[in-house]
Amino acid sequence: MVKTAVNRKKAAKEFAEFWKERGDEKQHTQTFWLSLLRNVLGIQKPEIFIDFEKRVKINGTKYIDAYIAQTNVAVEQKSATVNLDKKEMQSDGSMLTPYEQAKRYNDNLRYSERCRWIVVSNFSEIRIYDMETEEPEKHFESVFLKDLYKDFDRLQFLVDSKKSSVSPEEQVSLKAGELVGKLYDALFKEYIDPDENSFRSLNILCVRIVFCLYAEDAGLFETRNAFEDYIKSFSPENLRDGIIKLFKALDTKPENRDKYDTKINSFPYVNGGLFADLNIEIPNFTKEIVDVIVNHCAPFDWSKISPTIFGAVFESTLNPETRRKGGMHYTSIENIHKVIDPLFLDDLKREFTEIVERFPETSHKSSHKTKTTATVKETYQVTSLRKRNAKLEQFRNKLATLTFLDPACGSGNFLTETYISLRRLENECLKVIHGSQMLLSGEDFSPIKVKISQFYGIEINDFAVTVAKTALWIAESQMMKETEEIVERDLDFLPLSTSATIVEGNALRMDWATLKTYEESNKFYRIFAGFEPETDGTRHEYDYIMGNPPFVGSKKRSENQREDVKNIFDGWKNAGNLDYVACWYKKAADLIKGDKTHCAFVSTNSITQGEEVATLWKPLFDNGIKIDFAWKTFKWESESSEQAAVHCVIVGFSDFSNGAEQKKRIYLEKDKFIESENINGYLADADDVFLERRQKPLCNVPEIIMGPMSISGNNLILTEEEKNEILRKEPESEKWIKQFSMGREFIDGTKRYCLWLKDISPAELRNSPMILKRVKACKEWREAQPKTGDAYKLKDSPHLFRPALKFDEKKPYFAMPQTSSENRQYIPMAFVENGMIPGQKLYIISDADLYLFGIMTSSVHNAWTRAVSGRLEMRYSYSIFVVYNNFPWPDLSGSNTATSPKRRGKEIKEKIEQTAQAILDARAKYPDSSLADLYDETTMPQELRKAHKENDKAVMAAYGFNPKMTESEIVAGLFKMYEKLVK
Repeated sequence: MVKTAVNRKKAAKEFAEFWKERGDEKQHTQTFWLSLLRNVLGIQKPEIFIDFEKRVKINGTKYIDAYIAQTNVAVEQKSATVNLDKKEMQSDGSMLTPYEQAKRYNDNLRYSERCRWIVVSNFSEIRIYDMETEEPEKHFESVFLKDLYKDFDRLQFLVDSKKSSVSPEEQVSLKAGELVGKLYDALFKEYIDPDENSFRSLNILCVRIVFCLYAEDAGLFETRNAFEDYIKSFSPENLRDGIIKLFKALDTKPENRDKYDTKINSFPYVNGGLFADLNIEIPNFTKEIVDVIVNHCAPFDWSKISPTIFGAVFESTLNPETRRKGGMHYTSIENIHKVIDPLFLDDLKREFTEIVERFPETSHKSSHKTKTTATVKETYQVTSLRKRNAKLEQFRNKLATLTFLDPACGSGNFLTETYISLRRLENECLKVIHGSQMLLSGEDFSPIKVKISQFYGIEINDFAVTVAKTALWIAESQMMKETEEIVERDLDFLPLSTSATIVEGNALRMDWATLKTYEESNKFYRIFAGFEPETDGTRHEYDYIMGNPPFVGSKKRSENQREDVKNIFDGWKNAGNLDYVACWYKKAADLIKGDKTHCAFVSTNSITQGEEVATLWKPLFDNGIKIDFAWKTFKWESESSEQAAVHCVIVGFSDFSNGAEQKKRIYLEKDKFIESENINGYLADADDVFLERRQKPLCNVPEIIMGPMSISGNNLILTEEEKNEILRKEPESEKWIKQFSMGREFIDGTKRYCLWLKDISPAELRNSPMILKRVKACKEWREAQPKTGDAYKLKDSPHLFRPALKFDEKKPYFAMPQTSSENRQYIPMAFVENGMIPGQKLYIISDADLYLFGIMTSSVHNAWTRAVSGRLEMRYSYSIFVVYNNFPWPDLSGSNTATSPKRRGKEIKEKIEQTAQAILDARAKYPDSSLADLYDETTMPQELRKAHKENDKAVMAAYGFNPKMTESEIVAGLFKMYEKLVK
């Protein structure tokens, strides 16, 4: 049985080397998994632990390739040549990916046998799907054979039923956060009359203790348990003095220490300012505090934390607000890479690969006909290796010159992950160079060139600044260990010799080039201790600016934030409606004017939807800014105990005037993107078009209006029970009660009612006590509202809704909800003929016909909606003034259908009317089903889907669109039509 991590790492390397570029599903599945379990994961008798070819009943008997009952794992093994994302035909004719195939097997097992983990492999990649997560097919983890030597712990779930995740770095970091919380609580109890300085001191004290715990586990101290043993050497009542003495020593060079203090002198000089402030308030230590440090924190292996994750976890653990909420918040590494990969890392990796592939190593082990031929080949190989190594050195020098700014860096997770990524790339260079055993002669070969001094940050929270600095130091230490293994020599981490420049302040009131505030220079400018950066006005130049600035909507901003927006967007029209995050775009755009700096920010999706697009992007585009890449709306999950999530976009941009053109990509989801010529402000592959707020439709079509608003404090709105109660006591009131619907009721088919008293006489109202009581309550409610609002203005007609112009309840109308789920292919729409009163969340068209219904429910109109509408979370929020009134309708004369011959408008209209009616007929077959039932992608009837497809074809033909066009191409075509129409 493998016992040590060193042995397991060695075994993993040997296993990976053996299975490299081999693996047949039929011949090798059992050998592969038995060897992995025995040699790498330490299972002594794997043939007892794992079953192969487990039977499952699906249209006959099928077989699960491998099944581990003890840990609830099902394995679907494929040959080395199989693409794990590709669907393959099954025996029943269905097309399934390997994961879908395994899931079908799992779903058909007895409940007691169903697995939590589904593993899919093609030998070179092992994909792990946790069936307890939401949408496991989208959030799988991968362990690659080539990385097994460092990632074997991620497969521990195969043999350990207590393992709850395949990402040990995340679990370790979250566990570390819990320990920090215990330490914080134990220390806090001992502060006497704590004030602001006490909290600041407590935070710094926690950082220092954690750094010492990390240092002893990472081997930065001379002995393994140096800090733990030091703590144990004091009684609790004397430990406070011992801690103060230790902190002083860690900030003092060895030659300046008391040479007789042997207990202290075994600790190294740290430098960097981490222990510089000796005036922090340190409380008395107790048995509880010592117990937390010695028996809880010390046994934990702090060297395995992820500095990217732990920095944010540490900050949130010690942040009073997040502690109150009970959450440890951090941005997942996967989401960070959605920003940094397309911004710069993909290009750097591609450059490295091209260098290595340009100068392949040529083997000289083969036999040669003559000695001369062999000599020539060996000489060529040596020359090739020298050229390659020289190119790799040039590449490392390039990495060492890149500079990065995060102007809202928080605990530094973007900076930390970027540093780690660059150092890993540098280590890949070192592996190639060192592996050739041809270090460049005549040069002072430095194994590490990438420094944390290349990284800059601005953060408004003083403690986050401290954590960011420390996280980068921990990252530097961890990456140095990896480099030591490659170059096979020891490297000195302490004393610290470099530091990132992380400054405290409001980024919107600072000059990003000098990292100084606009107010009295350094008076309001503080830097976390250590390696004082240039603050004399020297201008820093950045290659990349990135980050995740704060999201605050226009109605939730503080007074200071409103002032920030006013100053940043001085003179801009409608800028007050922009999300707070837009300020960072404007600041960055001003800074990079004429430079080759590239930027990317995570942002609320509001800046790429609705009216905000024209407000923000039109002036930026006019000033030379272009979007280089973008991620469409997705959930940006904070990996916290609360699972907080916001719906975001990522926008990468640069100054087009510098002439640097590049391929543009619109990312839709993991590994799925659109190559585009241009990305506009709506993140569409189309020209830079801006939809202004339009009061009337652009084309000659009926107006759409919002349903009436009750504005009654719900006094004019009734539940089914309230309606029945009124009718039981006052049956003559039935004519005044109408079915009422907002958007949700319209889709779900649920019933609500309202008092529609438009034509009621005073006598009738007085003779209906229950209705009169509700009208009086409505009047009182309206009178209590602000006098400037709509409710107060309606106080003298408390029996009426606010009137909706052009709405006649006696006529049928076309209705569509303002908000609809993003999971539906088609927004549910319908004709209403039963006199139902629509609320303001339902949009209506009084004189609509089948042709209008066909266009509105088509894939063309839905594609336009997805591209330009606003969103509530991920749901589409339809806007009359931006979406409908700017929608380009087909020209039935054929004048705008350049890709197709002219057709008679009557024939086109009749065809769409026919397909629209077919949709209504298909719905009518299911009278007991709501629109939610009919338009759920899982339960949508086949004949309804077919009717929609036919309608889509007819509408595409009306526009002159090729039926094979993608949605992105449809949107681009609509934008072109819009441009022509507005001109």
